[in-house]
Amino acid sequence: MSGEDRLDYLDTVSIRPGVSVLSVLRHLNYKPWFALAEFVDNAVQSFFECRDLLEQLHGKGFKVKVRINIDSRRPGRISVIDNAGGIAREDFPRAFRPAAVPTNTSGLSEFGMGMKSAACWFSPRWYVRTKALREAVERTVRFDVDKIVHDQLEELGITRASTDEDLHFTEVVLEDLHHVPVKKTVNKIKEHLTDIYRVFIREGLLELYFNDERLTYTEPTILTTPYVRDKGGETRTWRKDIHFDFGEGLCVTGFAALRDPGNFARCGFALFRRGRLIQGSGDEGYRPPLIYGQPGSFRSLRLFGELHLEGFEVSHTKDGFRWDENEQPFLELLKDDLDSDDLPLLRQADDYRALASKNVRKQAAQKAVDRAVETMQQTLPAALPAIADEPPAETPTQSLSAQTVLARRELTIDFRGKKWLIKVELTDEPAESQWLSISDQLGSDTAPNVIEIRVALAHPFMVNFAQTDPEDVEALLRVAAALALAEKLARLSGQKYTGTIRRNLNDILREALSQI
Repeated sequence: MSGEDRLDYLDTVSIRPGVSVLSVLRHLNYKPWFALAEFVDNAVQSFFECRDLLEQLHGKGFKVKVRINIDSRRPGRISVIDNAGGIAREDFPRAFRPAAVPTNTSGLSEFGMGMKSAACWFSPRWYVRTKALREAVERTVRFDVDKIVHDQLEELGITRASTDEDLHFTEVVLEDLHHVPVKKTVNKIKEHLTDIYRVFIREGLLELYFNDERLTYTEPTILTTPYVRDKGGETRTWRKDIHFDFGEGLCVTGFAALRDPGNFARCGFALFRRGRLIQGSGDEGYRPPLIYGQPGSFRSLRLFGELHLEGFEVSHTKDGFRWDENEQPFLELLKDDLDSDDLPLLRQADDYRALASKNVRKQAAQKAVDRAVETMQQTLPAALPAIADEPPAETPTQSLSAQTVLARRELTIDFRGKKWLIKVELTDEPAESQWLSISDQLGSDTAPNVIEIRVALAHPFMVNFAQTDPEDVEALLRVAAALALAEKLARLSGQKYTGTIRRNLNDILREALSQI
């Protein structure tokens, strides 16, 4: 009997060497979308390797379809099934050995660890059922990591079943999950996977389904307007192609553009290799400070792009590039290209201002109202009674106690013949329970009235809604200043206990509206 015939009748598959490493894989620093991407990578790579045979069988235009289904009910279950070429018999012994590098390392499967590491990260018990194209055998291999490690198993049994030669698929099922994706994570997984495989989806090669929903990538709208510094100039489309070559097989191609409308969460560059996104998916766009400046900059609102890096190495989890000494030269070349005089994207992003479209503002408004009302419905019934029963409060007339200050400014204004010295500060005191604190110190004929306005950045409300984005912080600081000055004017008009509204505001924010 030939070696090829014997392989058809194998009852076991070797998982040597180093089976003990399987128990360590659950502690990898994976994100769930990159772990799931390992299974999609295998399906797409199998499609490319078997494309000619698949098109002979099904006709030109055959697409690889991958279906991911997640049951988040404890203990959790994930299944990933594809219609690619399956795991061929000659690849079967290698496919289940840790770190067994495939023969072809020029595609999406190159380290020999993807399926094993992702499956063991998610689950202690999982199995693979596969049927290779033009073979008459369906094979199933089951992994029980605890049993493998405890018994130092070096071979696993193969369950075989005869079937039609023209069938082809691979199904991976993960059970009793270590990491069970819940609602927010599930939404992020969909967003990130759509980004990671946007090129294959865009080219019509891949149909990717998540819990029976087909994932589609929506192309951002690109800003079309004259250059801000050229009043009355011609309208331009703010998109440019990028191409530069480092030599030694390293090159970068792609495009950069400005979004319309702007979107902080969705800006940044997406970095690809071999058509698959490596870095910059979802709300984690690649935003190097050399290009984008400080977080919250106007560049961070509009600048985005897709860059394809060839010849660069990636991490074994394929969630980042191994730059070695190449990142700084790459960024310097990119920056020069982005702001060249033919289409100065950076200068346009810095200077351009526009109101978002009505449709975008409507969507944002509805989302904000829905979230705020849901939170109020859950929290206000319990919080309001105790707040309403508190005695009236008046504005302090002494200086505020010292705290750790992150930023402070002062200004002096004239109001009806009297000088007001207004002190504004943002503090970082973790124990501060008041979002807004003020004091009103009356002056004299020679000394101004002093009004202190303090907003606590470490307050839960700020932590959840406005930590590092300067525009968010500024907006809330302006609201706080308006409340403080309105309280001062109400007191001047003879109103008593004007501090009661601010005290109640602080209590409601702390007890109810700081929650997400």
